[in-house]
Parts: sequence; structure tokens; C-alpha cells
Amino acid sequence: MGTTFCRATLNYIPGGDLSHPGSHEVEIRDARRAVLPGWEACGFELVAHRSAVQDWSNEDELSRVHHAEMAALAETMTGCDLALVSGHIKRSPVEAARHHDLGPITLVHSDFADSYGDLLRARYRSPDGEFRRSLDDAGITADDVANARRLVILQFWRNLGPEKMDLPLAFCDARTVGRDEIHAFPVTNYAGGGFDFEALGVVSPADARSHEWYAFPELRIDEVVAFRTYDSERVASGEPYWTPHSAFRDPEVRLGEPSRSSIELRATCLFS
Repeated sequence: MGTTFCRATLNYIPGGDLSHPGSHEVEIRDARRAVLPGWEACGFELVAHRSAVQDWSNEDELSRVHHAEMAALAETMTGCDLALVSGHIKRSPVEAARHHDLGPITLVHSDFADSYGDLLRARYRSPDGEFRRSLDDAGITADDVANARRLVILQFWRNLGPEKMDLPLAFCDARTVGRDEIHAFPVTNYAGGGFDFEALGVVSPADARSHEWYAFPELRIDEVVAFRTYDSERVASGEPYWTPHSAFRDPEVRLGEPSRSSIELRATCLFS
């Protein structure tokens, strides 16, 4: 179970109505002190990973070095035949000023709905920019993505700033959230990137204690949290492929003192 990290207010979707989030105060447990089964069962886990990146502000270095690092880590963790990383997202006050979608997301959600597999295959069919580069770097074609027996999205979240931050990320044990508690909603032109997809909001539970929330206190730059947000096999079987997560206020840190600075990468894991 783990000891308590803090109590915090999370924003759910009451009755599936995205326009009126419902707030619940929940216990967030210290995941470092909990006995958890790993990402395949509960949806997330902490991984030690020392990156070779020297300058986290250098976008070219991130694309050349960090994308390959995370693809290799995803292949090791999932056992897939090949993992593709086509981009990354940074979150900080500077990024949020550039586009409001790049601030910490304070809504209980999981990134992708059942429809994501078809959308992803279609996007690789008409690739541009980093999607084209990821195919070329891997030496494969869009047909290889389209014909994959199984697609898994494994995401990685890394803290780039001070270990204690104002809006860290909490993760919910996927086993404690049923399909009847998730609700697909449209996301249009996310962060100005021109991509439309469906994400999952989580409906307000009758008892907030039914969802088990965890956070990893004081994340270091040589650690990443890996979490699953899509698995075509689990979509077909009806098992949870979602990992609900949300930014939350650390009650010991005033907003902006310090602000969160983080990077996220999504690995598309292909099983032939």
C-alpha cells in the first residue's frame, strides 16, 4: 500500500461531463515506499536511467540522443520488436507561455482512447517531420506499423528541475479504475501540432478512496517514470490499458517556488 505522501485535490469528470470537473480530495501514497507490481500490472513504474544528454535545452540533442535512449529503454521494458519515438513534450512556465497545452495538466486523464491505434497507423501512413524521421532512422516503413500484431504506447516522464516542485505528477493504479469510469473526449490540434485524437477522462468516483493514487517524491534527473497509455491487445480483451494521471499541488511548495520543469516522450512499441 505505501505510506502517505500527502493529501491533494484532483479534478475528475463528474458523470462524464468534461466542462464541469469535479474535485475530490484524495490520499496520494509514497510510491517509493510501496510494493507495486510494475507497469504491466498497475500501469506505471519508476526506472533508473542516466541519460547521455548534456544540454536539456538543446532540441537537436534531444532528438538525436534522447529519443534513441527512450526507444531502447521501451524495447527492453516491453520486449517489443521495435520502438519508435517521434517527438517529446516539455512542460515549464516558459513552454506554457508558448502554448497553454504545455502547462501541467490538472485533470485526471489517460492520454489515449480505444481509437488511438487506428489514428496512429494512419498518421504513420502520411508521416511528416519527426514521424518520417523515426521511420527512416529505424529503417522501416508505414506498412510495418500498419501490419504490427500489437501496438503499445509506453510513455516516459522525467523531472528536469528541482527535485521538489509545485505540481508533480500522480499516477493511479490502473487496476482500481474500471472501464465504466472512463469517458472518451476529443482533443483538437494539441499544442498547435495539428493532431486530433481522443483522450480518456475519469469520471468522479462515488468513493474517492476506491482509486489508489501514488507519486514518487523528489524525482531525480537520472530517473524516469514509465507508464502505459495504450495497448491494442488490452483494447481487444477489455483489460485496462489506461493509466490515469494528473498534476497535483504539493502542499509543501508554493506555486512557482519552484515551478515544475519536465520532459515527456512516447514510445510506439511494435510487436510483429
